[in-house]
Amino acid sequence: MATHVITGAGSGIGAAVAERLTKRGDEVWLWARDAGRARELEALFPGARTLVGDLAEPDRLSWALGHQSPPDRVDSLVHSAGVVDLGSVGELSTKVWHSTLTTNLIAPAELTRLLLPQLRAAGGHVVFINSGAGLHAYPEWGAYAASKHGLRALADALRGEEAANGVRVTTVYPGRTATPMQEKVHRQEGRDYEPERWLTTADVATTVLTALDLPRGAEVTDLTVRPTG
Repeated sequence: MATHVITGAGSGIGAAVAERLTKRGDEVWLWARDAGRARELEALFPGARTLVGDLAEPDRLSWALGHQSPPDRVDSLVHSAGVVDLGSVGELSTKVWHSTLTTNLIAPAELTRLLLPQLRAAGGHVVFINSGAGLHAYPEWGAYAASKHGLRALADALRGEEAANGVRVTTVYPGRTATPMQEKVHRQEGRDYEPERWLTTADVATTVLTALDLPRGAEVTDLTVRPTG
């Protein structure tokens, strides 16, 4: 039975991945920002276990993990948590830049660092849920795209560094996906939200599991998935 650690499992893509892995009987550890959220996740996913730490404060993640008992082996670490705030470079405050880069880039880097011993022990797999914004930056998307371009660089560097330790690294670049975050983006854009036009979270979860389930001799480095409509 494989062991997975997932961030962002409260909704959207992270929740869809957690549901699929839980249903097939794998051991799932869900990352929660606080104890209250941990209880909510445990209720949503019976049998899942939780780890607590605020991704908005990555400097404290080491302390947080040190006061808990994470699994000894991690077969996959799926980074799905993220934040988005649109705005032009001429308008975005340093507060938005800091919060976006901290949650979307620095926290995944730090959490990966902290769990590398368990990933190495299992010959595990790190999956970064990126975005089309990690490949192309558009007007009003500067802070978010910068964080996702950085996440791509993090994945590429990690892959080269950890290949000798048997750790695989995959970046998934979903197009627009019907999630609460996408609904927020549409509000910021001033557009009507039509979820039926976009990818489903199940579509992206299938993409993630395809990468995870490849035989050990193969590795998908980058996967782009787009809605067909």
